[in-house]
Amino acid sequence: MSSSSTTQTIRPARTLQGSLTLPGDKSISHRYAMLAGFAEGTTRLSNFSTGADPHSSLACMEALGATVVHKEDKTIEITGTGGRFQEPAASLDCGNSGSTMRMLAGLIAPHHHTFTLIGDHSLTLRPMERIRKPLSQMGAKIDLVEGHAPVTIHGGPLRAIDFDTPIPSAQVKTAVLFAGLQANGTTSLTESIRTRDHSEHALRAFGATLNRTIAAAGDAAKLSIPGNQTLKAIDATIPGDISSAAFFLCAALLFPDSNLILDGVGMNPTRASLLDVITALGGKIKVLNVEEHHGELVGTVQVNVSPNGLRGMHISGALAAQIIDELPVLAAIAPYTSDGITIRDAKELRVKESDRIALVAKNLRAMGAELTEHEDGLVIPGNQRLHGAQIDSGTDHRIAMAFSIAALRATGDTEIHGAESAAISFPEFFTHLDNLCQR
Repeated sequence: MSSSSTTQTIRPARTLQGSLTLPGDKSISHRYAMLAGFAEGTTRLSNFSTGADPHSSLACMEALGATVVHKEDKTIEITGTGGRFQEPAASLDCGNSGSTMRMLAGLIAPHHHTFTLIGDHSLTLRPMERIRKPLSQMGAKIDLVEGHAPVTIHGGPLRAIDFDTPIPSAQVKTAVLFAGLQANGTTSLTESIRTRDHSEHALRAFGATLNRTIAAAGDAAKLSIPGNQTLKAIDATIPGDISSAAFFLCAALLFPDSNLILDGVGMNPTRASLLDVITALGGKIKVLNVEEHHGELVGTVQVNVSPNGLRGMHISGALAAQIIDELPVLAAIAPYTSDGITIRDAKELRVKESDRIALVAKNLRAMGAELTEHEDGLVIPGNQRLHGAQIDSGTDHRIAMAFSIAALRATGDTEIHGAESAAISFPEFFTHLDNLCQR
């Protein structure tokens, strides 16, 4: 692979072989950074995400009064504010991170200050009304610009609410739980489709009381969190990021003699649905040495592909919500499957860092694929051959990485424009991919 400042050239590969230890889970890193900054004492975190987004969360916590020290052994020490944030001297810069902006809004809303949350151009296009609604019901005063950032929060005491989430969103759920942690009374939140539960595990790890009950009928779950709680610092090692693992898992599926081992990967059941999808597509997965740390499951994963090759599948409903971040790379390899992949009920992809449905469609067509684009997804037939092309990442890290995987089995070289965006979540991505690919 060769690169300039913004373009990465991907050459076709013969196979994928080797082992890899992934950087810390981005979702968990965000949550640990925020709760450590809120808690009493000094939290020590190993294998913190190397992506830019969680480091935006760290910088915001520093601006709110926490102390962050990067140690030589690559651990990060965060001395918290004991639940008392200071008013920042400037706007809180969330960079490209919707997770930082939405979750942090809930954490800071109960504090007697004025906070303004800003971000890059991509972040100013993402919807923020979804957090204003529940936080306003709790008594927060939040100003948006036509439903988007910058977000100005006039903080003050909050009251508990009983909130039904209108869309499956772990970020909205987290904003409500973080606010409820400090509100007067017990806040309840019901979600009909279960989203990733890292916030629940993280809150309990830091000492919070949090209850989850299942409704008598259906799959709806209610979370309840009493207010006015204090948190205590922890020592933790963050599991490897399974969303980052997705790219390499999909790459391994493309070659009949591939063999890939991923060490220390997060196996949280609300995220590990990806492994079920990989298996359904024809991947052969072995999970070894599973352990639990602070409520999170961690294991070693070995993957290669069935001799019968890749099958297709239909992804919709709760599954689409659970693997929303992994859908772009699954779509990118869909033409190489025998039966194609259909993705529906994934309209949320249109309001991520980019319109991921539109960009996946555009780039697959550039590589010679036929497909049908829907408002909530894609229908991508199988048994297609792709050729190298000029790929528009839209400065979206997951699009850049997804089409780097599709390029491995294409005919000819592929150029990924805006490849530097991979650093948002996975700065080492291209180096690892180059090391694993055999040509």
